[in-house]
Amino acid sequence: KSVEMHHEALTEALPGDNVGFNVKNISVKELRRGYVAGDSKNQPPRGAADFTAQVIVLNHPGQISNGYTPVLDCHTAHIACKFA
Repeated sequence: KSVEMHHEALTEALPGDNVGFNVKNISVKELRRGYVAGDSKNQPPRGAADFTAQVIVLNHPGQISNGYTPVLDCHTAHIACKFA
């Protein structure tokens, strides 16, 4: 229906823009944190089976080794990821 930034309509959102959007026939109560929106007819979003991340640990007491499972924050999701 519309894409907005600071309550002003946008024709296009660019990387780094913090936007909100309205969708017809969807109630706010039907949406949850972490849901992903995309075009269902043109390369719809999918869950990743696995991924590779570059992680920088700023402060950790002790040694980090295989099997360490930090919690990564990605957008609004918090995901435990085991080091291999």
